[in-house]
Amino acid sequence: MDAPDAPATVSAVDRAGRTAAGLSAADVAERVASGRTNAFDADTSRTWWSIIRANVFTLFNAIVFACFAALLALGRWQDALFGLAAIFNALIGCYQEIRAKIALDRLALLNAPRARVRRDGVEAEIAPADVVQDDILVLRAGDQVPADAEVLSEHGLQVDESMLTGESDPIDKHPGGQLFSASIVVSGRADARATQVGADSYANRFAGEAKRFSLVQSELRRGVNRVLAWVAWGIGPIALLVTNAQVQVQGGWDEAFADGSWRQAAVDSIAVITAMIPLGLVLLTSIAFAVGAARLAAEKVLVQELPAVEGLARVDIICLDKTGTLTYGDIAFDAVYPFDDRATGWRDALGWFGRAPDANATARSLAEGFPAGAALVAEREIPFSSKRKWSAVSFAGTDARGTWVLGAPSLVFPDAATRAVPWSGPCAENDEASLADATNELASTGRRTILLAYCPVPLDDGNVKAETLPAHLEPIAALTLQEHVREDAAQTLQYFAEQGVDVKIISGDSPQTVAAIARDLGLDVPHGFDARELPEDSDALADVLSQHTVFGRVSPEQKKGIVVALQSRGRVVAMTGDGVNDALAIKQADIGIAMNSGSAATKAVARLVLLDGKFSHLPAVVAEGRRVIANMERVSMVFLTKTAYATTIAILFGIMIMEIPFLPRQLSITDGLTIGIPAFFLALLPNTQRYIPGFLRRSLSFAIPAGLVVGLALTVFSRIAGHLWGVAIEELRTGSTIIVAVLGIWVLALISLPLTWIKAAILVAMVGGLAIILNVPIAIDFFQLVWPREDAVMLIAGLCAVGIVLIGIIRAVQQTYIRRQLTSLPERRLNSGND
Repeated sequence: MDAPDAPATVSAVDRAGRTAAGLSAADVAERVASGRTNAFDADTSRTWWSIIRANVFTLFNAIVFACFAALLALGRWQDALFGLAAIFNALIGCYQEIRAKIALDRLALLNAPRARVRRDGVEAEIAPADVVQDDILVLRAGDQVPADAEVLSEHGLQVDESMLTGESDPIDKHPGGQLFSASIVVSGRADARATQVGADSYANRFAGEAKRFSLVQSELRRGVNRVLAWVAWGIGPIALLVTNAQVQVQGGWDEAFADGSWRQAAVDSIAVITAMIPLGLVLLTSIAFAVGAARLAAEKVLVQELPAVEGLARVDIICLDKTGTLTYGDIAFDAVYPFDDRATGWRDALGWFGRAPDANATARSLAEGFPAGAALVAEREIPFSSKRKWSAVSFAGTDARGTWVLGAPSLVFPDAATRAVPWSGPCAENDEASLADATNELASTGRRTILLAYCPVPLDDGNVKAETLPAHLEPIAALTLQEHVREDAAQTLQYFAEQGVDVKIISGDSPQTVAAIARDLGLDVPHGFDARELPEDSDALADVLSQHTVFGRVSPEQKKGIVVALQSRGRVVAMTGDGVNDALAIKQADIGIAMNSGSAATKAVARLVLLDGKFSHLPAVVAEGRRVIANMERVSMVFLTKTAYATTIAILFGIMIMEIPFLPRQLSITDGLTIGIPAFFLALLPNTQRYIPGFLRRSLSFAIPAGLVVGLALTVFSRIAGHLWGVAIEELRTGSTIIVAVLGIWVLALISLPLTWIKAAILVAMVGGLAIILNVPIAIDFFQLVWPREDAVMLIAGLCAVGIVLIGIIRAVQQTYIRRQLTSLPERRLNSGND
């Protein structure tokens, strides 16, 4: 049962006492007993069971293992070798994804903050999970807020909520203000009361919604599963048809059961059924994904789900979170604009501000731009406060003696609109402008602008005590700051532009700031769009998205809505980010990419994790995905050709009551020489072909007619040689094996064009392997091969010649059709994932 934020019976006196002393031991025990603790079981990745279930309990495995078990039960283990493909496929998938899970779980353990609380008047550090509701949290600079809390008292408190909201600027917090769990205290200190703990806290609510599991969308996997579904629907009736035909060939059902010949009929039926299933295609797809994942691991990219290797190659639009993705999330010094060249010591003063022990993030950014010069010793100091938005210091005995003030222009100089300064910007008149105009002009570029001021009079005790500025301050210089842009961001954005991938930059920061950074990275964006004006309707939102590139003030829910709107227009969306505020959008995207520096929740739902946080790895991911897709499309034609001819002979032989001219073990010859072995190498070769949607349609446009040619050739051979010439079944099986092997190697040669020396070597090796199997005694005995008589050999040669010509024509027509289709496709849709 959820507890209220504070019990109704707590009086104002009790509250005051708790603020000072915190909860008592009895209070803590009562809250622990009622479950009002901060304990939260946040999954960091997929569970072991979900990985095993996804890779073992599949339709493919169900069909294959049923046939595998049937052959073992019949005592024909030699014909059950195909079951190894299913076993290896499951093991490879499980191994790769479990390895990714272990790596991700280790990453999550790297961040184990401690929480500081006050109980019974004593401060203590405890595990965040041990915080209870109403605990008094004692927060200092650098602390992570362990639970949602209400500020009770504070001094100069600033909080970084970028991981939650995307807003990179520190947020001032005052008594009564809300603190969100997982935010970071940037400066100041505070006492706060924990209001929402555990699963009810802001960050954990996002994590809870984001961790609902869903498989990555994979065109390869979807295409293979579609073929398996078609085979599954047809395999029952076809199996009955084939089995009946094989029993009839043995003399009918009564005689088959009487003399045990039903066993051979079952073996023949299983031979055709297993031939219909593209066994190696499923295995090879997993191998290709696993090899791709291993290659990306060497590039510091963790692949959490194997098909994600393919995903980024299909993406046609990528949504980038600014903070943590395009930028490091910290503030960097940009430029200085002096107003008075005669002033001395101001650079030393800026260097002191940048190196002061209690400097905030803004001041620290000045250290790199202003190296330490003269040794300055502060005589009096007023530390920075988020209320005042300025800090001041007096030095004595140096060129920098006097008072120096660093802060927001409008608060250091309330009369900035009337104070004139030398200025040469667009707003200047006669090389002069008001201080307000000058600083506003700098701020309009998206940079954060601060001001250095000076007066020769040092701070006195009254100034320090009342935190007031001395009179007669003069503006010395304006400084602009910006977020530290990642060195690889511009180059990576240029790569995506060259590849026709649209880019959308979405952030919780102000639109002007985000647009300025986008311009620095080479994007042509005159201004950003304020997400507070985005429509809620998905269709209207998609229209706005098509017109703008940069969006600021985007809420976490809006980020997810942007992804959904883009997907509604048929776009394949990638989303990058590192904060909890990005988790929902990363979860919704077709491919979610997280930075290793991000939150555990974000990394858990992402498909890819950039372990070293380098955005420049994404082109390598795209290239690897393209290699996988292009090569798998090529080899899928070989596998699906086998499915097509197996289905053809199953139907024709079943209708014509003919004995199947194969043993399952003989099919392993053709599977190995024309499909399995060469396809393995072809799938791993380099391939830079750009992704084109619709691989299954293109594969079937060749595989079905080519499979019909092979199936008809086998039917003609069995009908003429077996029924008309009376050739023995052993010779028919050998002849059928030769026909399939020769035509299969021809199909392999066609899909390998243009030939390279590696592809040519593979083809020569396969021809040599066939010759060895047909002539080595051990192989002949194991595969039960008997060389056909002379007239049957002539028939085999003639059918192979006709098949080679017809399949060559089919391939030529298919390639011509594909080229015509490609020329009619708009360039920007070449990367679309629609089939």
